[in-house]
Amino acid sequence: MRYAISHKTVYQYHNPVSVAHHLIRLKPRELSNQRTLTYELAAEPLPDLVESHQDYFGNTVSFVTIEGLHRQLEVRSHCVVEVSPNVWPSPASTPDWETVRELCRGDSYSPAAEACEFTFSSPLISPRQDFAEYCATSFPPGRPLLEAAIDLMQRIHAEFKFDPQATTVATPLEQVFRQRRGVCQDFAHFQIACLRALRLPARYVSGYLETVPPPGRTKLLGADSSHAWTQVWCGESGWIDLDPTNNLLPTDRHVTLAWGRDFGDVSPLRGVLVGSGRHQLKVAVDVTPLSRTEASNA
Repeated sequence: MRYAISHKTVYQYHNPVSVAHHLIRLKPRELSNQRTLTYELAAEPLPDLVESHQDYFGNTVSFVTIEGLHRQLEVRSHCVVEVSPNVWPSPASTPDWETVRELCRGDSYSPAAEACEFTFSSPLISPRQDFAEYCATSFPPGRPLLEAAIDLMQRIHAEFKFDPQATTVATPLEQVFRQRRGVCQDFAHFQIACLRALRLPARYVSGYLETVPPPGRTKLLGADSSHAWTQVWCGESGWIDLDPTNNLLPTDRHVTLAWGRDFGDVSPLRGVLVGSGRHQLKVAVDVTPLSRTEASNA
């Protein structure tokens, strides 16, 4: 699949901003099954400085500085991405979850060391005993890790209700767990918290998923949105994607932007301002499938 993706973020400030510094993570990652054919980033007002680098997790980050009074900031990105289907291993063929947990118990360096960094707490995810108890139903002794993780994903999908009004970015996981409501960010954070509560490596993934309008209705411009899901490390099988919001293992309809410990590591746009105070935020995303001819002309 090839997709044209447009992402527009608009901040409207109550008071003028004199200086703004922003970190932007909107360029898709280069993966074995994903490549970025084109990528453009623009901002208005025009930035005084734009620099790009890779962060600790290998995500592309643009650092933008804007000097001069402004009451609105608009950031636009446009890219064309080619995604091939993932080929996942048979869940039953992955090692049992205790074996993977033991790989992450050692203090010395091992091939698992990088993955095992994701077994620890992070600013937005603190594993708790009640999370481990919830997770335990899916993780009986000796069960293959991916098989158990899929079962956990299916339970979250069945028992938690998607409700955009139930949470904000600041809602603690304890509340999400108690009320069983939230959005994709909450479900991803909760699944990661459950896995880490068992000392298993899990990380947060940000990206896009094309939305399909109901039958007979026209797709609205800007109706798509950013998406979030998880990855669990399955030893020699590597990192496997899991989407608890949609109860599936992503193939070629998910576009990966960035990954990290939690949402705080992969926020598409965050910054420090001099001035302002209250602000309004509007985000519009379009994910459009392309033919190869359209992609070559994009």
